[in-house]
Order: sequence, then structure tokens, then C-alpha cells
Amino acid sequence: MRKIIHIDMDAFYASVEQRDNPELRGKPVAVGGGSKRGVIAAASYEARKFGVKSAMPGRTAERLCPQLIFVKPRFDAYKEVSNQIRAIFFEYTNLVEPLSLDEAYLDVTENKVNNPIATEIAKEIRKKIFETTELTASAGVSYNKFLAKIASDINKPNGIFVIKPKDAEAFIDKLPIEKFFGIGRVTADKLRKLGIFNGSDLKQLPKQELIRRFGKTGSYFYDIVRGTDNRPVVSHRVQKSIGAERTFAEDLYSYDEIADALENLLHRVFATAEKRQTFGKTIVLKIKFKDFRQITRSRSFPMPMSDFFELKASIFELLQAIDISHGVRLAGSTITNFETNGSEPVQLCINFD
Repeated sequence: MRKIIHIDMDAFYASVEQRDNPELRGKPVAVGGGSKRGVIAAASYEARKFGVKSAMPGRTAERLCPQLIFVKPRFDAYKEVSNQIRAIFFEYTNLVEPLSLDEAYLDVTENKVNNPIATEIAKEIRKKIFETTELTASAGVSYNKFLAKIASDINKPNGIFVIKPKDAEAFIDKLPIEKFFGIGRVTADKLRKLGIFNGSDLKQLPKQELIRRFGKTGSYFYDIVRGTDNRPVVSHRVQKSIGAERTFAEDLYSYDEIADALENLLHRVFATAEKRQTFGKTIVLKIKFKDFRQITRSRSFPMPMSDFFELKASIFELLQAIDISHGVRLAGSTITNFETNGSEPVQLCINFD
């Protein structure tokens, strides 16, 4: 049986800003979202009390919390702190699976400090993170990734929660359906319409019924509600895409203006691909309209495409085939369907303009 720790930094981007600027401490802070069409990248706990959360439009956040302080993202600073934290993880195990800059799974079944008690290791890691970065982290400890992930959220911020094998069934039975990792808002609504409100209810549905209603994900639901998750902690994750997107200050109605923005985004994406020597066979165009309706269009090539001008021509062709008369709020470009020379992951690049 594995011993898995999930470490999740507390309001990471906002906490870094409050650490580096004492005037922000104890105040509601939002990273990103300060421009006319901006989106919140992270919110401090002081801001969360007002309902402000990540991925929320800045204007909405400001209505909820008029005293909200907007701060521009400093991703270089966040990455530097993330590297410090990751170095601490590797003091205990090489089986570290980062999910983002601020969270990761660790498999400490066998570990470098020869400590058989995963909870003690989690406490040590949280202590070292605070001593090194002056930031707090929450931890979840259990025998699989699903339960460790849920556990890390229970005593946030600056807390730890352990789900032992003997306690897992009772814990899952009482767990509200919206708290299940992997069940989003839409799926939770569907389940509630079926009379399923917690783990105990979900457990009553046969596996084939779950698969019929939710596809392959139904099989995953069947397993996790029984405390089964055999996914290993993977230290090197295969990259799936490199992309960038931009929300415009004003809705755009001109193909030329959108094309200019896409060319700039594609330059950034292609530069990352060149640096990694990781080229994809598929280019994807993403468009979000004024009414928030969103579409994607793609073109695939027989071989990985390392010619920028060919990619540029392809994405412009995709754009020309779209009716933009209703106004475009956001545009994005992504390279995917990779053939890689290495296994180092690339995080999706997102512009929070």
C-alpha cells in the first residue's frame, strides 16, 4: 500500500505578493484581473471571504469586494519560489509529480529519510517550506492520490489532514459529491438530478450504469467511491500542449487585428517549442466571442511542424473561416499532438491580460 502526500501551497501567487510587499499583508489581494477585461489568477484568503476566486472576471471581483487590491502577476517570482519548494520535496523522495507551480504529489512509501510515517514527513516538509519561503502549505496524506488530494483541502490554510485506510470508506460515504476530485460543477449537477448527493449515494449506481451515463469517466467514479485509485505518482509527465491566449481590452471585429494578436501569441508558443525541441502535428485556434461562446478549430500535419510561417499561415486560414461579426473577446493558439525528444513537461502558458 502506497503512502502518498499531496502538498498544496496556500493562495500561492497572492501569498508571494503579500510576503514581498508588507503593505499588502492582511488585505484582500487579487493577482491579475486589474485590466478592463482581466481575469483573476489568484486571490488571498482575505479576498476569498468576499467570494473572490480564481478565474473570476476582475469586474465581478471588484463588485464583491470594492476594497480589493489588484496586483500584476510576476510569474518569474512564482517560478523561483516553486523551484525552492520542489527542491525540498526531492530531499525526501524522487517520486514527485508536480501538478502546477504550487502543488504536487509525493510518494514516500520508500523515502530518503527512512521515515515510515508519512504524516511526520508531511509535517517536516511544511515546516521546511515555511522556514525557506515564509509561506504556508497544506498537506493531505493517504494511501492513494485521490484521497490525498481531497485531504489537503480539508484543513486549509496551513493545515494537514490524514485519511487512513481504515477510515476511508466512512469518509467517502459522507463526502458531498461536489467535493470529489474529478467531479466538476456540471457533472455534480447531473448527479444531484439523479438523487446522488454524497459518496454513499454514488456507490449505489452499478458500474455499467455509470459508464453508460458518463463514458470512461464512469469507471473512474466507480473506483474512487470505493477508495480505489491505482494511479502511480509519475515524476515525469508527458506534455500534451504548448499554448497561449489573450483576452482583449475591447471586443475585436477586424480579422487583421485578431491576426496580429494571434501572430504574437504564436511567436511565444513557437519559441517555447523551439527551446524544448518539441514540435507538434496539430495547430489549434481558440476563439471566445463577446457572448462568451467559445469554439476551437484545428489543422493537423502528417509530420511535426517546425516551420513557423507554415503554422502562421494555417492558423490564419482557420481564422478566416470563422464568422467574427459578433465580436471576439479572446483568441488563443496551441500546438499539440507532440513527438518529443525528452520527457520534461511544459506548462500551458496563459496570459492574464
